[in-house]
Amino acid sequence: MSQDSFQIHSQTKDEFTILKLQGELDAQTAVVLEDEFEKLLSKQRYQVITNGQALQYIASAGLGVYMAYIERFRENGGDIKVTHLSERVQHVFDLLGLPKLVDVVDTDDDAMLRFQSTS
Repeated sequence: MSQDSFQIHSQTKDEFTILKLQGELDAQTAVVLEDEFEKLLSKQRYQVITNGQALQYIASAGLGVYMAYIERFRENGGDIKVTHLSERVQHVFDLLGLPKLVDVVDTDDDAMLRFQSTS
C-alpha cells in the first residue's frame, strides 16, 4: 500500500483544525498522519478534529498514531476528537478500546461543542 492511498485535507475553523482523512490508514500510511500531527503541534494548533467520512480502512498502526499523540495535545490544553466514522472503521475503534481514550462524535460541529464544554 503506497502513501498515495491515504490523504489528509486540512482546514482551520477558528481555533479548531479539521483533518479530513481519506483512504486507508495502515502501517505504510500512518507516517502521513504522524507528520500532520507534528506540524499541528509545532504551530501550536492543539484542538484537532479528525473527520473520517472518507476513511475507508484503519489498521492498528493508524490507531497507534492516535495513542501516541493524544497525550501530547492534551498536555498543551487541547485534544483530538474523531467524527464521521463508517461502521467498519468504528468497529475497529471499538475492538481496540479507543472510544475510552478519544472522543468519537457524529459531526464536526458536535466535536467543536465538546471542546467548548470541556474548556
